Amino acid sequence: MRRVGEAATGSNDDRLTLSQYALTSITREQKITMNNPNSTVSNGQLAQGFKPRHVTMLSIAGIIGAGLFVGSGHAIAASGPAVLLAYLFSGLLVVLVMRMLGEMAVANPDTGSFSTYADQAIGRWAGFTIGWLYWWFWVLVIPIEALAAGHVLNQWFPQIDTWLFALLSIILLVVTNLFSVSKYGEFEFWFAMAKVVAIIGFIGLGFAVLMGWIPEREASGLSRIMEEHGGFAPNGLSAVVGAFITIMFSFIGTEAVTIAAAESSNPAQNIAKATRSVIWRIGVFYLLSIFVVISVVPWNDPLLASVGSYQRALELMNIPHAKLLVDVVVLIAVASCMNSSIYISSRMLFSLGKRGDAPKPLKVTSSAGVPRAAVIASTILGAGVTLFSYFMPAGLFQFLLASSGAIALLVYLVIAVSQLRMRKILRRQNVTLTFKMWLFPWLTWLVIVFICAALAVMMVTPEHRMEVSSTIGLALAISFIGLVTTRHHGQPQRAVSAESA
Repeated sequence: MRRVGEAATGSNDDRLTLSQYALTSITREQKITMNNPNSTVSNGQLAQGFKPRHVTMLSIAGIIGAGLFVGSGHAIAASGPAVLLAYLFSGLLVVLVMRMLGEMAVANPDTGSFSTYADQAIGRWAGFTIGWLYWWFWVLVIPIEALAAGHVLNQWFPQIDTWLFALLSIILLVVTNLFSVSKYGEFEFWFAMAKVVAIIGFIGLGFAVLMGWIPEREASGLSRIMEEHGGFAPNGLSAVVGAFITIMFSFIGTEAVTIAAAESSNPAQNIAKATRSVIWRIGVFYLLSIFVVISVVPWNDPLLASVGSYQRALELMNIPHAKLLVDVVVLIAVASCMNSSIYISSRMLFSLGKRGDAPKPLKVTSSAGVPRAAVIASTILGAGVTLFSYFMPAGLFQFLLASSGAIALLVYLVIAVSQLRMRKILRRQNVTLTFKMWLFPWLTWLVIVFICAALAVMMVTPEHRMEVSSTIGLALAISFIGLVTTRHHGQPQRAVSAESA
C-alpha cells in the first residue's frame, strides 16, 4: 500500500495520467527550492516565500472584509436574531467543504487548488470552468473593496473624489504583489492581525457590557430583544434563507489558504493546520461577534442596515468615536481583502496558464517567482471595472456583480464532487490518506444535496433569482468554451512543478 507523497515510479512519459499527476512527489531539485524560499526560482515556478506565521494569520483572518463589520447589518435587519441560524449553517457548510478540500490539498498541494482537483477528478472542462469563474469573482472583488476604501477616505478628505481614492488604493496594493510573495505575506500578516485584535476587542467589550461590568453602559440583552421585537425569527425562516447568500459572500475566500499554502515551505502541514482551525475561526469571529450584535442592537433598529452592525452596536454601548473606530477597521479590512483579491486572482490565472487553459504569457514568473503578467492582467481589469462602475450606469455594474452572486456555492459544489470522485480513484490505487473527510461518503453527499437545494431555493426566490441565474448562465458559457477549447487543442501536457507537488 502506498502513502500519498511517495514517488510514482515506472513511467518515463512526461505526459502524466490522472493518478500520476495527482500523486507524483516533488523532485529533489524542487525540494531544495522549497526549503530555501529566498532562492531564485526558474521561470514558470512560484517561490516558496510564505513563512509559517504568514500562512497561519492568513488562515485566521486573511479574508475577513467589510461584510462582517458592515454588511452583516443587512442580514440581521432582514432575518432578526435568527440570522444566527444562517451563520451557523453557512459556517457548517464551510467547515465540511474545507475538510474535503483539505483532504485533496494535503495529498497534492497546488496553486490551482480546487480548480486543479476538478481538472483531475471530473474533467478538464470542470477545472477550466471553475477556475475562470473563481478568477472572475476575485477580479470583481477588487473594485468592490476599492470603492469601499474610497468611500471611507472620501469622508475624511471630501475634496478628493471616491474613484480617485479607489484607483490609488489599487495601485498601492498591486505594488505589494509585484515584487515577492513574502511582501504580500507581510502586509497581510499585519492586516489580519489588526482585524483579529478589533474583533476580539469588540467581543470582549460586548460581553463586558452585557454582564454589567462597565458602568454607565447598557445593553438590551438577547432575551429582552427577542421578547420585545417579535421573537427569534420575526420574519420567518424564509428570511433566514434569504440571508444565506449574503453570508456566503462573506465566507468565500476561506478556501484560498490552500492556494497560499502552496507557496510555503511545508504546504501539506500548513494546509492541514489551517483546515483544522476553521471550526474555531468561524465560531469566534462570526458566531460570537454576531451574537454580541443581536444582543445589543434590536434587529429592527432603523440605523442597523445603513450604518452597519459594529458601528451601531458601539453607538448603543455609548462608546465614543464609534464611527471613526469602525471606519478605521473597515479601511484595514477592505485593504486586506483587496490585497488578497489581487493575489488570489493572479494565482488562479497563473494556474490556468500552466494547465494550458489561459494564454501562455500568464504562466511566466519573474526571478522572484511572481507571476507578474497574471497580477497585472487581473489588476487592470479590476481597475477598469472600478472606473466602469463610477462613470457608467449603475444597472450595468449591478449586473456584473449579480454574475458572481452564487459562485461561492458553485465552488463548494465542485469541491464536493471532486473529493467524492478523487477518493474513489485513490482507493482503487491503494493510497493511504493522512488527512480525511469525516464520514465519507455520507457527509460529502449531504453537502452536495444541500448546495443543490440552496441553489434551487434561490432560483425561486425573487430577490436572488437574478444572481443565481446570472451565475449559472456565466458558468454554462464558460463550460461551453472549455469544452470547445479542450476538443480543439486536446489535453495539455502535464508537468510536475513545485507548486503542484
